[in-house]
Amino acid sequence: MNRAVRFHETGGPEVLRLEEVPLPAPGPGEVLIRTRALGLNRAESMFRLGQYGIDPVFPSGIGYEAAGVIEALGEGVSGLSVGEAVSVVPSFAMTDYPMHGEAVLAPADAVVAHPERLSFEEAASVWMQFVTAYGGLVDLAGVHAGDTVVISAASSSVGLAAIQVAHKAGARAIALTRTSVKREQLLAAGADEVIATAEEDVAERVGELTGGKGARVIFDPVGGPALADLIKAAAHEGVIVLYGVLDRTPTPLNVGEVLFKHLTLRGFELFEITTDDRRRADAVAFVHDGLAKGELTPVIDKTFPLEAIADAHRYLEAGGQVGKIVIAVDQHGDRS
Repeated sequence: MNRAVRFHETGGPEVLRLEEVPLPAPGPGEVLIRTRALGLNRAESMFRLGQYGIDPVFPSGIGYEAAGVIEALGEGVSGLSVGEAVSVVPSFAMTDYPMHGEAVLAPADAVVAHPERLSFEEAASVWMQFVTAYGGLVDLAGVHAGDTVVISAASSSVGLAAIQVAHKAGARAIALTRTSVKREQLLAAGADEVIATAEEDVAERVGELTGGKGARVIFDPVGGPALADLIKAAAHEGVIVLYGVLDRTPTPLNVGEVLFKHLTLRGFELFEITTDDRRRADAVAFVHDGLAKGELTPVIDKTFPLEAIADAHRYLEAGGQVGKIVIAVDQHGDRS
């Protein structure tokens, strides 16, 4: 048997259960992974609440990220081997391949070799955040040396990854956070400047920091009324990449400012990158290179045991973390 995180109705963290389910067998093109660590993201919280783009099918599994060891290979899988340490790039629906369990199936093209020098916990913290940041900043916005990038919700795992990706591309990173509480942590994480959005005028401060030019690239998962300030902060011909909608309050849009500043507002999802073979390969190569050179390093805020999965979701939703929340999987006492 195999323990997996499941839920039978949408709702708060209390709906999550750790249930005994049959050990899955890999079909053609699939890999069975005995997990060691799981990454937790805002996407799982939204999915559990029924607020994600795909509705759960009950009883529903959950989870996008896992790192562990290959236990079995399905027919036709090449380039991978039993016993190999691997991690999973999210490129599938949670309804098809839920990752939060002791043994999980993954499509072989989403499985990559375990990044060198990383623990399993760190490997489970890599792909969602760094590929999202790479996709929005490098693939779409073409961030390059000399750019200024404004990063909303900068203390999230994706926000911290975006700081590192911007630096790898030679750009300056301005981190946005609601209050000054996380300022020193964000500066320690590499932010060149930090703006507390509840305490400072965002557009005014960005103008001061860019000599009045504004930011060429803005990377935002929030939306809502604050988007109006980001439009003001954008440079002429700036690019605003929207990769989330944490604030579902209606967004006022100054069409004149968008028009006369020649702005691009671009909605972006991770799966644009990970479901395209070429773009996924480019993203994986970029991240592997950054990890190998020490330019990219996952930041882990807190680790929970699998048995405390509901507590991990509660901690995520409290919003106090700086970095990734990870679930450690104890395989019957084996924590190698």
